[in-house]
Amino acid sequence: MSKVGISIKLDVSKLDKTRFFKGAKGVYCDLTAFVNLDELDQYGQSGFITQELSKEEREAKVQMPIVGNTTVFYTDSGQLPRRGGDGAQQPQPVQNNVQSDDFDDSIPF
Repeated sequence: MSKVGISIKLDVSKLDKTRFFKGAKGVYCDLTAFVNLDELDQYGQSGFITQELSKEEREAKVQMPIVGNTTVFYTDSGQLPRRGGDGAQQPQPVQNNVQSDDFDDSIPF
């Protein structure tokens, strides 16, 4: 089995808090990541993240908003995804530690 390292950047302000649920060891939120191991999108990302849909929502073809992005930074084959069209390797993302004034402190974690 192959190994892949994926960096995740999540905008928690976009999460639908009504979908959070209490578990035995904390409060949880189910997410789904779509990752392309072969090609980067137009923004240099490998994929995106949404909140998970119920079976009924999937059957009704409901689309959840994108709440984050993924970047493949490691594969055991050494092959990283390439930008579509130009074949250029993705530059490493720069960390941006911007504080948001509208951060919701009531999130239970």
